[in-house]
Amino acid sequence: MRKRLYLKVGDKVRHIKHSVWGTGEVVEEKHSSLSGGNCFVRILFEDGNERSFFNDMENGCCCYYTGIRVIY
Repeated sequence: MRKRLYLKVGDKVRHIKHSVWGTGEVVEEKHSSLSGGNCFVRILFEDGNERSFFNDMENGCCCYYTGIRVIY
């Protein structure tokens, strides 16, 4: 089954619950080569911290469901 990914490298994002983090940019994507494996993104926020999130829309813990939104 093909994964439904939410973010890609270069996307600009914000977290709806943690505005103090500022704007973030996706700096890395990681995909498991194993069936059923996880997909992650690493986001560098303006506060200087990198944070990692699940990136598969089929996973209830996907960054979209936890509050990450793309800035268009």
